[in-house]
Amino acid sequence: MDFDGTMAPLVSRAEDARPLPAAAAAFAALAVLEGTTAALVSGRALASLRAVASPPEQALLVGSHGAEVWLGPDSPALALSPDQQAALHRAQDSVQAAVAANHGTAAEHKPAGVVLHYRQAAPEAAAAAVERVLDELAKDPEMFITEGKMVLEVSVVNANKGESLAMLRDATGATALVFVGDDVTDEHGFAALQARDLGIKVGPGDTTAQFRIDAPAQVPAVLELLLATRR
Repeated sequence: MDFDGTMAPLVSRAEDARPLPAAAAAFAALAVLEGTTAALVSGRALASLRAVASPPEQALLVGSHGAEVWLGPDSPALALSPDQQAALHRAQDSVQAAVAANHGTAAEHKPAGVVLHYRQAAPEAAAAAVERVLDELAKDPEMFITEGKMVLEVSVVNANKGESLAMLRDATGATALVFVGDDVTDEHGFAALQARDLGIKVGPGDTTAQFRIDAPAQVPAVLELLLATRR
């Protein structure tokens, strides 16, 4: 499961997001079901994901689009090379300068990147901030830039949700995957699904997912149906 815009409705401030109670309950029940693995696959840093999602202890967690992974107590911590550390500092400086110059924008720092948020900015300020960061970083070979819903993310680790789902499939020995997401970054996940898998897009927009629901409010029914079927 993606989190923001899927398990939880989108909100103006990322720290205010919380999962819909019925979605959280069904997800937690799936996490303890025999023969079933539940995972959150999010663009958030792991620390942020844990803070807002309060996931069950049995759930697997993928943060920063795959740059951070928690598969249990023995999961290795993220380690950046000196070149990646230097690139991270350049990315942080660029985004911080754009935020300082454009009211309503904000920076979110992650272990392997930095995110420019502009949901609360006027259109002119948002466009100016995005343009400034792209002008400074888009041609830097150490940067991997992704655009999402009112965010521009710069990472020094090349990771995406498609690679994350493939990793989870291998790690768990899953015979089929169900993946639900709402953003353009989730399209990497949908593209990685195989014939026995199921992809569900939440909300509008082009997608390669087989099915679509209208909003996060419909996610609990999807998870409850999956739970009943697995039981």
